[in-house]
Amino acid sequence: MGIGSFIKKQFIDVLQWNEDTDGVLAWRYPMADQEIQNGGVLVVRESQVAVFVNEGQVADVFGPGTHKLTTQTLPVLTNLKNWDKLFASPFKSDVYFFSTRVQTGRKWGTPQPITIRDKDFDMVRVRAFGMYSYRVTNAQAFFTEISGTREMYTRDEVEEQLRGILLATMANSLGASQVPFLDMAANQALMAQQVKGDLTTAFARYGIALDEFNVASVSLPEELQAALDERISAGMKGGMSADKLAGFTKYQVASAIPLAAQNEGGMAGIGAGLGAGLTVGQTIGQTLGATLAPQAAPAAAAPAAPAEDAIEARLEKLKGLLDKGLISATDYDSSKAELLKKLIG
Repeated sequence: MGIGSFIKKQFIDVLQWNEDTDGVLAWRYPMADQEIQNGGVLVVRESQVAVFVNEGQVADVFGPGTHKLTTQTLPVLTNLKNWDKLFASPFKSDVYFFSTRVQTGRKWGTPQPITIRDKDFDMVRVRAFGMYSYRVTNAQAFFTEISGTREMYTRDEVEEQLRGILLATMANSLGASQVPFLDMAANQALMAQQVKGDLTTAFARYGIALDEFNVASVSLPEELQAALDERISAGMKGGMSADKLAGFTKYQVASAIPLAAQNEGGMAGIGAGLGAGLTVGQTIGQTLGATLAPQAAPAAAAPAAPAEDAIEARLEKLKGLLDKGLISATDYDSSKAELLKKLIG
């Protein structure tokens, strides 16, 4: 090996990073057994930052430009090394380059629903998806909190950590916003606005700036969506006032009556499904009253039929209801006995 090759291997005159690998946010210059030449040149390209680290401690930070490495340009490292004002020998230091370019079009989502407090529904489990963009703005904080002394730290590794921060922040910010879920779901920009402020603060701790954040879609788990649909169908919204409770009770009755014929005991079985203060007798009485009540005769109509004929007609209608399964045998026998008592006297 020639003397020129030996010198080239041992001493570094120019330090730079070409960013030839896509998706890398932090890269350590490969020193091996080499040392940095006193008066050497550090080249930092646009959208880069270079950091000198001495024994794990961040020393000097350089922005874009060409920098000559001397005691004047390396004040912190000079102090840590206890160098004299002028040093003539090469020196050893770890040098890390960081990409500060905006990482655009990054996707985020909630693989599992997150639970948030809601003023309308108390607790809601939400799924959401969207896009965001970010960039490294504080290389020292990024090195200390995330990348550390690794040779290379990629965008995918960063986003693995950001995902947990994002979901936790979303749950906290939406829960504390006091904005009803229905309002946020109808206005995804509002939801994004609620989250972005808190997320910006959370990312800043790690030396990362949130550039953009949006919500593309938001949804509820299927079972909760089904319950919400039922509530909407009943005309319910928010808390139940007395009027709303009455409306919801009517909705339950209307939903339960078509199922009564399928239950053992016919109409008698409907009582178990109401649970809103309605009794079986009231329900049967209203139903039979609407069905069996004789129609009012017009003023010019024929004379009313004898009482016996009216009672026989009502008995026939009552038997028809029993045959169709709309009333139980017990209800039929009770009503039949009452009508026969009127007929016989």
